[in-house]
Amino acid sequence: MAVETSPPSDTRERPRRPLWRRWWVKLLAVLALLAAVGAGVFWFVFIRDLPSVDALKAYEPPLPTHVRGIDGTPIQSYARERRVELSYSEYPPLLVRAFLAAEDKTFFEHGGVDYPGLAGAVVDYAQKWGTGRRARGGSTITQQVAKNLLIGDAYSPTRKVKEAILAYKIEDTLTKPQILELYLNQIALGRNAFGVEAAAHAYFDKELNELSLGQMAYLALLPKGPANYDPVRHPDRALARRAYVLREMLANNFITRAQFDAAMAEPLGTVLRRTPKYAQVGGYFVEELRRQLIKRYGEKAESGPNSVYEGGLWVRSSLDTRLQDLAAEALRDGLVRFDGGRGWSGPIRHEDIDDSNWHQVLLNTNVGLDYRDWRAGIVTAKDSGEATIGFANGRTGILPRSLAQMPRRGTGATAFGALKVGDIIAVSPAGTQFQLRSIPRISGGFVVEEPATGRVLAMQGGFDLRLSDFNRATQAQRQPGSTIKPIVYSAALDQGMTPASIIVDGPFCVDQGANLGTKCFRNFGNSAGAGPHTMRWGIEQSRNLMTVRTASTIGMKNVVALIKQVGIGDFPPYLSYALGAGETTVAQMVNAYAILANNGRGGDPSLIDFVQDRHGKVIWPENWRACDRCNAADYDGKPMPRPVSRQRQVMDAMTAYQMVHITEGVIQRGTATALRDLGRPMFGKTGTNNGPTDVWFVGGTPQFVGGLYIGYDTPRSLGGYAQGGTVAVPIFRQFAEKAYEGLEKLPFRAAPGIRMVRIDRASGRPVYGTFPTGDDPKPAVIWEAFKPESEPRRRARRSSAAVQAPATPAGPATPAPPRDSDFLQREGGIY
Repeated sequence: MAVETSPPSDTRERPRRPLWRRWWVKLLAVLALLAAVGAGVFWFVFIRDLPSVDALKAYEPPLPTHVRGIDGTPIQSYARERRVELSYSEYPPLLVRAFLAAEDKTFFEHGGVDYPGLAGAVVDYAQKWGTGRRARGGSTITQQVAKNLLIGDAYSPTRKVKEAILAYKIEDTLTKPQILELYLNQIALGRNAFGVEAAAHAYFDKELNELSLGQMAYLALLPKGPANYDPVRHPDRALARRAYVLREMLANNFITRAQFDAAMAEPLGTVLRRTPKYAQVGGYFVEELRRQLIKRYGEKAESGPNSVYEGGLWVRSSLDTRLQDLAAEALRDGLVRFDGGRGWSGPIRHEDIDDSNWHQVLLNTNVGLDYRDWRAGIVTAKDSGEATIGFANGRTGILPRSLAQMPRRGTGATAFGALKVGDIIAVSPAGTQFQLRSIPRISGGFVVEEPATGRVLAMQGGFDLRLSDFNRATQAQRQPGSTIKPIVYSAALDQGMTPASIIVDGPFCVDQGANLGTKCFRNFGNSAGAGPHTMRWGIEQSRNLMTVRTASTIGMKNVVALIKQVGIGDFPPYLSYALGAGETTVAQMVNAYAILANNGRGGDPSLIDFVQDRHGKVIWPENWRACDRCNAADYDGKPMPRPVSRQRQVMDAMTAYQMVHITEGVIQRGTATALRDLGRPMFGKTGTNNGPTDVWFVGGTPQFVGGLYIGYDTPRSLGGYAQGGTVAVPIFRQFAEKAYEGLEKLPFRAAPGIRMVRIDRASGRPVYGTFPTGDDPKPAVIWEAFKPESEPRRRARRSSAAVQAPATPAGPATPAPPRDSDFLQREGGIY
């Protein structure tokens, strides 16, 4: 049987194509590559340099440094950005709604980006491409926080993308209230105000919680451009934009119709741009304090977290505003009094102006006066009979020829004839018109210090800080003249001399060597000398010959060593420095006298009690400790608290008291007797240097010591009649009459070991049986202060007859002679 077989097949199975060759795989690969490249480009362009959002958690905005006076009253702030940092809970809800209505209505709904607003911004950007006009923002509040705090304000699409990315990150990191808090604290609102609290003061001079709805709406419009809605230059724009904000608040049910109608009827109510209300308090004091803070902490954040203009420091200063005002008034009255009668000193400065710009020119100069009723103004027009004066408040006044007739100093012309349009001058009201005033060309410095602590209570460094910021109290190096003599004689007391030591007031010459010849010293007025006298007399009468003789006797090395020790200066050991030839500042001289008044304890003078950082931690002085019980209302039965003292023993305590006791005589019968009838224990010394180019007085009481000098900035003669006792002392007296009102009349406290001995004032010899009286300023017998075993003693002869004399019969008791201790007890003791 046959079997059928099928024919062999010719077809072969085709091999399968590799997956990577398939078209759709290639497409996917290309897309993945493009995505990777796009992601890389996106990362490189947008993400690579983005800052960390975590920094916002610890963000601290730049804050001004605030300064308070000795009683805690705010007196000054140092800032380039006026800002007050608040927490979210401190912002009025109505204010928050006003900003949401103006800037970001859906803030609490979106996740960081408002897509409809962003799309509108993109379309607007495309339409304005190449026109040079700026497209509208379209940024949410979160994006604005990212822009202002993290990436800056560069105008580009790239920045908008970065804003959006950061906005998402911020929303994941912070809560909505935290974001709003950052925004409301840092937004720039014009008039150098950053944050809404600072803006409330800048535009309305009110606290934030005192603002009306209309005023809150005005602040909410400012982020769009403060200059565009300036209430002075563009009031119509400001009102129109405020109306828009109020309509948006009403449309979003943030306010009622009644609130809307009332706010729409409000005027803008803004105040003129002004400096802070305490800008002129303290003057030279707060400027010197600023210099010290900058030296310690720097100006900007780059210098450290506690910089002066951004660190938010809180500074408790030692400024006593009452004493500051008294010192400033006394010094300036003295300068005006000395300069009076010399003619008009000329304009403060000159500016080129026209009829339309004088006000802005005057404001830009920052020239001002706060002396009595004087005002600074600019001459805007002038004819033969009167001149028109413009003032910083925008008003004008008339200066008639008759009230400007004083002669122009150094010329034969009248002051009115010398006036020119553009001159900035000083005037004062005279009825409905103004009278020309002359700014003194002479100047000076005045410092007041508390001896017990070394705190500077007042400082005036010239006539007016806005006319010259050179602080003559701390920066002017002047020759102190005879005010150095108490330090010279203190060195003599250290070397074993006493207040009763006899010194010859007579001719004294020294060979200078090296072919320089012989130098002979002279007393003031060229008097030859009065012969031998006590050290006390030489100081009270300020005798130069006795001073150089004493310095030569004890060695000038000892003198200049003590001068350096009390902080006056580092001088070479030449005799002329014993008469005040070296240069120092009035602040250094006052500090040296404060050391004397404090029984030799002291240190560097201090304007700052303590400094706190923005969180309240005391950062200076180091290792500061609060005296918790020092301000207790009443004694609690526990040991008395002792505040930490920064002072040290600078010189011998007994020497210091001896010199204070001696220089009390300067007030009673020496060169400063004009202070005697103040009727309180007071020490001090006058000074008049060669020329004289400067006149001085330094002295005071246990409560505070003050000192001043006056002289021309470029030293020249004040006139032969000028002396410390006739020019400087009256200035100090004017200050002291009011400064010491109500203060207890405290005696100076004697150092332990001091022995009070009755002596003859003229000879320095001990006196027995007679006691000093307190009524006569020139008593024959006085109490003098001596160190142990240095006091003069009476020599008694031992008589053998007296030893062998028979006993006398008992009779009636005779009263014992008075003893020194009895007198001291009656007088309340010597302290």
